[in-house]
Amino acid sequence: MGKKVLASGCFDLIHYGHLRYLEEAKKLGGEGAELIVVVARDSTIIKRKGHPPIMNENHRRALVEALKPVDKAILGKENFDIISIINEVKPDIIALGYDQGDLEELLLNLGIKVIKLEKYGNISSSIIRERIKSEDKSFI
Repeated sequence: MGKKVLASGCFDLIHYGHLRYLEEAKKLGGEGAELIVVVARDSTIIKRKGHPPIMNENHRRALVEALKPVDKAILGKENFDIISIINEVKPDIIALGYDQGDLEELLLNLGIKVIKLEKYGNISSSIIRERIKSEDKSFI
């Protein structure tokens, strides 16, 4: 039986990099792995990024849960309490995105295997936002 893997993110403007991150996160758990994804709350995105998400938290959670590698998507805590989510989910492995360095330090002290994954593709939600605002209408 596979392991339980926990991944997290904002997942605003879902793109190829998000899909690859979740595919690779699930692979970390081996055959029969279960991937649970924590989707950041709207309030957390506003606090951490300084702007609201394009899509609300319930829509982002539903979209993430509909992705093939994801077994379950849950909303994060209002106060960004990742520790209480870890205590609830009890993952064997935590998969971090390339841009989640702040979480890496916090989680390494918990005794749970933490693996930081690479960036997949040359795309991000920020790049998509900027492209939409600009006159550049070429393919991403």
